[in-house]
Amino acid sequence: MKRHIPGPHARQQEHDSLLEGLLLVRVDSACYRWHPQKPFLSLRFVIVEPEPFVGQFLSGRLYSQDQVDEKAFLKLHGVVRTSRVNLNGRSFQNLEAFAPAAHWEELSCETVSRKLPQGNDDGF
Repeated sequence: MKRHIPGPHARQQEHDSLLEGLLLVRVDSACYRWHPQKPFLSLRFVIVEPEPFVGQFLSGRLYSQDQVDEKAFLKLHGVVRTSRVNLNGRSFQNLEAFAPAAHWEELSCETVSRKLPQGNDDGF
């Protein structure tokens, strides 16, 4: 008989699945990876905002045909939009977009206002 006992790994997967939407991040590391068909830049981000995720890491790939200077990416701040993608029964984090950090207030307020229910004419 097999029994499933949830451990720390299972809780980590649940917590990672919450990393969807807009996040203000800083590039922690960048490393160019050559591949014959799809060379890419492997990026590791540190989350700066929103508050519940501060200090967590997020990794992703940026596909490129040209070699890039990894050092140019270090300490870069910006806004990323992420989502989850399921392929062949596996879940992957998808980096959908990147914007300058200066757009954080505007984009995060836009996202919140879209999630709030529309009020009546009294402003509520």
